[in-house]
Amino acid sequence: MIGQAARTVAVRALLSVVAGLLLFASFPPRPLWFLAPVGIGLLITVLIARPMHRRAGFCYGYLAGLGFLVPLLPWIGVYVGPLPWLALAAVEALFVGLFGALTVHVRSLPATPLWIAACWSLTEYLRATVPFGGFPWGRLAFGQPDGLLVSLAAVGGAPLVSFAVALIGAGLAALVTACRRTPRRGPLLRAAAVTALAPLCAAAAWPLLPAHGDGNRTITVAAIQGSVPRLGLDFNAQRKAVLDNHVARTLELAVDVSAGTAPRPDVVIWPENASDIDPLRNTDAAADITAAAAAIGAPIAVGAVLVNGDGTTTNSVIVWGAETGPGERHDKTIIQPFGEYLPYRSFFRLFSEYADRAGHFVPGHGDGVVRAAGIPIGVATCYEVAFDRAFRQAVDAGAQLLAVPTNNATFGDTEMTYQQLAMSRMRAVEHGRAVVVAATSGVSAIVAADGSVLEQTPLFEPAALVAQVPLRTATTLASRLGPIPELVLCVGAVAAAGAALVRARRNHTTVSRPQPGRDTEPAESGTAGSPAQAGFDREDH
Repeated sequence: MIGQAARTVAVRALLSVVAGLLLFASFPPRPLWFLAPVGIGLLITVLIARPMHRRAGFCYGYLAGLGFLVPLLPWIGVYVGPLPWLALAAVEALFVGLFGALTVHVRSLPATPLWIAACWSLTEYLRATVPFGGFPWGRLAFGQPDGLLVSLAAVGGAPLVSFAVALIGAGLAALVTACRRTPRRGPLLRAAAVTALAPLCAAAAWPLLPAHGDGNRTITVAAIQGSVPRLGLDFNAQRKAVLDNHVARTLELAVDVSAGTAPRPDVVIWPENASDIDPLRNTDAAADITAAAAAIGAPIAVGAVLVNGDGTTTNSVIVWGAETGPGERHDKTIIQPFGEYLPYRSFFRLFSEYADRAGHFVPGHGDGVVRAAGIPIGVATCYEVAFDRAFRQAVDAGAQLLAVPTNNATFGDTEMTYQQLAMSRMRAVEHGRAVVVAATSGVSAIVAADGSVLEQTPLFEPAALVAQVPLRTATTLASRLGPIPELVLCVGAVAAAGAALVRARRNHTTVSRPQPGRDTEPAESGTAGSPAQAGFDREDH
């Protein structure tokens, strides 16, 4: 008997890890977005196939989280060793473990797939919020820019897309559970099928904004990828070489424009860290940038590191004109813990020699909008694009074009850059705006408002992308609703958890006071409910 129980636990644990691996496989650069609902469905099936305690649900969820996040995040430690990578994956997997516990907790409620999907939304919200400001990397939505659900981003943003993926997964789990039943199989199968298909039908009914046209006017934008002399943490040891690379590639584009082989851009986007020499303090850097702007005949949005009077630094994007010099700027407001700054530095240096290599950046303020050639551009620098609020604030402030200047040289040839591009594509759909991604070493891209990629560079090659994109002032429903859809889903999850708790206590009271002449078998903790509950209750024996 003990041997059988051990085998059952081992099988469940293995299936949980496989579920996490399926989630990982659904993310770019692989075009396997359809594996995400399968992975979620497999995990939910493990959690509801037999009655179990919430603690067991947490453990299976945690294993799935490790199976998902450990292979998703190795870029964290590519140049600093495995400890930061594995530590981050272990912490973030706790939120998937919480999802496992919540799934077991709410499985007895009516319309259970809906509440389970809402619980996933709640855990994604928490993961994007805490600790140290959160870490949204790996949200289900960020693996779906090529999927059938992408249009839902224009309705409720990335949170709604993640919810839809989880809801399909819950519906698939309901189908599997219903097929294993004999009594009342027909109604359960119909309910499960409707649950799985509803998000797809909703996505098909909501049209995407067209890639071209339907804008107030069309402009020409350019993204410069100058590349770097070396990859890794020391990529900026030759800061002048990095700046020279971006100046040189801009001058090459200017030659093409003069020759008539390329259109003249209205605005040029340089990547993050294009000038790690502070151009506000260094006259040579300022002169180089001014010369590039004069040659191309357009203002350049320059990614620069600025040195503050107190010794701290600011990660900024400065609009630089040939005649006007430095103009409006965006100081990165969401800075990366353990990279751009290190909380509890004295503590963490006990564990890694790289602790003192973390930056001393400070966050800026503002709405993320800079104006270049009269065009209001919303800027989310690198890490910021993962957070819903970054572009939301910019669009609220009137941004008609979005830009993601980024530096991926510190992450080598890992999948990080493709994961980040997928986020930018999702943001394009979410806000109905074209997005210009400029990366030091790649991948740079110009993304249309429907999330399609108009132009894209290879890795580690100097390049200049030029494309026409529409400016838009109209806003999507997602932009107008802001955080409301996610808050509704989170409130629904909390309410469901409360209702399940009340239900469990009521059932516990009932079984602890059996009526005379009637035998009652106690229910296992966290599994109370009748066999008619949408296929997610305890099994019929």
